[in-house]
Amino acid sequence: MSDIIQLLPDHVANQIAAGEVVQRPASIVKELLENSIDAEATKIELIIRDAGKNLIQVVDDGKGMSETDARMAFERHATSKIRGTEDIFKIATKGFRGEALASIAAVSQVELKTKQKNTEVGTNIYIEGGVFQFQDPVQTADGCNFLVKNLFYNVPARRKFLKNNNVEFRHVIDEFQRVALAHESLEFSLFHDDEAVFRLRKGSQMQRIVDIFGRKLQPLLIPIKEDIIWCKLHGFVAKPEGAKKTRGEQFLFVNGRYFKSPYFNKAVQEAFEGLLLPGYVPSFFLFLNLDPEKIDVNIHPQKTEVKFEDEHLIFALLRSTIKRSLGIYNVAPSLDFERDPELDSMMNSSPSKNNSSGGMIKMPEIIVDKDYNPFLEEREVAQAEFQNLTEMYHQNITAEPSKINLFEEEDFDEDLMRLPNGYWLFNKGDSTLMLDLGRMHRLVVAENNKSSKKTTTNSHSLLFSLEYHMNEIEHVKYKSFKKYLPGLGFETTTAHGNVLRIDAVPEGMKETQVIKFLENLFEILEYKTEEEFMQHYQNQWGKMNSKSRFDFIYKADAEQLIKDFTALGFPEFLPTGKRCFFEVPFNDFKNKF
Repeated sequence: MSDIIQLLPDHVANQIAAGEVVQRPASIVKELLENSIDAEATKIELIIRDAGKNLIQVVDDGKGMSETDARMAFERHATSKIRGTEDIFKIATKGFRGEALASIAAVSQVELKTKQKNTEVGTNIYIEGGVFQFQDPVQTADGCNFLVKNLFYNVPARRKFLKNNNVEFRHVIDEFQRVALAHESLEFSLFHDDEAVFRLRKGSQMQRIVDIFGRKLQPLLIPIKEDIIWCKLHGFVAKPEGAKKTRGEQFLFVNGRYFKSPYFNKAVQEAFEGLLLPGYVPSFFLFLNLDPEKIDVNIHPQKTEVKFEDEHLIFALLRSTIKRSLGIYNVAPSLDFERDPELDSMMNSSPSKNNSSGGMIKMPEIIVDKDYNPFLEEREVAQAEFQNLTEMYHQNITAEPSKINLFEEEDFDEDLMRLPNGYWLFNKGDSTLMLDLGRMHRLVVAENNKSSKKTTTNSHSLLFSLEYHMNEIEHVKYKSFKKYLPGLGFETTTAHGNVLRIDAVPEGMKETQVIKFLENLFEILEYKTEEEFMQHYQNQWGKMNSKSRFDFIYKADAEQLIKDFTALGFPEFLPTGKRCFFEVPFNDFKNKF
């Protein structure tokens, strides 16, 4: 029998390895930005075309590479970050495996121009599909200039599964933010299709957060800081009013590296216990500094999972530090352990230095004249009025009772009854149901919107235009769905870059609802199709126009809603999976007696 096991060719092995490292354009952005940081760059520029599908270019002013290093950098497992096994357990750089550039070159066309500061000319290398094409000397600036073109051009199946440009560019922005937030001392720029998206200056962490997420976040940020022997923690958390239903602005870093940890997210959530509405999550930007030997980042190819040696202690540190900071800034109650002892000196028995008599300082006394009454002159008038009311009451004491019955007989109808908590009991056939009329009303409103769907919606102009200051991320989202807004009744323009001015809104939308409605739209990621956008828009419109269960205080309104809900087939669940009603187990209650 012939042998069947063979070594795979290098270009095939590289394409297989690329599947772990290069999942989408954002993966390449992450690797190239981190390489620039490891090269001690102070200024990094990211240029994107077609959300990275056709071009990803990273230009930095770092150390650059020699002619030999530039060629070796594209070999598998070639790295300058580690030398031996022991280095894996004390990694201080972003990259260390030596797989990224080889994987990127295997599925794209890569050109590298690089030059060291002490050399006169640089090196230009071109690799296509993992196959080396040429290497020539070139005149170029100090540092590195990476160009990655036509991603997955040689793997059509992988390219076909990429999402549309809006979604892919959103992932690029995510990776750019994570790197930029952790390195506020560096300058970063991001250009997409020749349009500047971010220009981030050097500065403090607060400035970097505000430059990325907008000025409206600044007054909500609370500083977090704790410095102990084995761990340093610093960063910011947002006040409860900055909490959102979506998990967006939640960032954890360790030694300048972004990582994901549901366990540590829970620690932050517990610190906000009792301060947030159900379903809301706080925004935070937290940075940990630990001994590299205390963590392991060599778990996942994306390096977003980190294993900690003392994760339970870090959990407690996060929860207690955030809770204390919330108390200091009067967001949550706290015990004052830092009370000034001089404040207590006035209450002790020792003589005061400022007391000329040498005795104790007495607390000031308040003398009240109990006989003083500013309304004494009006007392006689009030007594006369009371006497008149008494006489009128006695004259009409024999009048017939009112014919008005505030409690009509139908209010005691056995089929429908309102509970104090806003729910209603309804006898439907042989079963008794507890109804959430608010959720039922949402379904009815949504169905009415579908049945009366028009190609265009009437709008009404605002007396005074409203302004909404978008951050860079919201500006990108706005561009992805602004083409739908005129047909929905919105008239908007942009001024001064990221200021959105609203001149007209759909008919029926109140002026006080406009900004909140737009914020809800911005909280959702970019929409892949018009149908998906319209579905989300209708859901938001339905939420805004629907009533809560506490709004139904009149039985006639509740009865009409039940009729409309019955016409829909009496569905049990909302599209989100929440119940509109459930059957009350009265048989179980009988057994209690």
